[in-house]
Amino acid sequence: MSIIKRKSIRQRIHKRIRRKVSGTTERPRLAIHYSNQHIYAQVIDDSVGRTLVAASTLDKSIEKASSNVESAQKVGKLIAERAKGSNISNVVFDRGGHLYHGKVKALADAAREGGLQF
Repeated sequence: MSIIKRKSIRQRIHKRIRRKVSGTTERPRLAIHYSNQHIYAQVIDDSVGRTLVAASTLDKSIEKASSNVESAQKVGKLIAERAKGSNISNVVFDRGGHLYHGKVKALADAAREGGLQF
């Protein structure tokens, strides 16, 4: 019997989400990803395939970088701030196949508080 891995399940869910969710010039896609050590967020225009704005726990402005809810909130505020600086206010949220809970929810709520609408 084959064992289904969590990563392959998440990737299959993400493919299903990406069939419906796409970023445009007017409304780019806010894509998130996290690993055991870091959290990443990007605002992407899929019509040209370009990352417009990015933020992660690897940035120097975020102290004590780790992959937890507090760091996710900091990354959410940072991505909202950078998106506002690039005149982006409306985005489509792409949770990357992860459940909308914990880090994902914290990042989304912080981005909304920062001024992004989705």
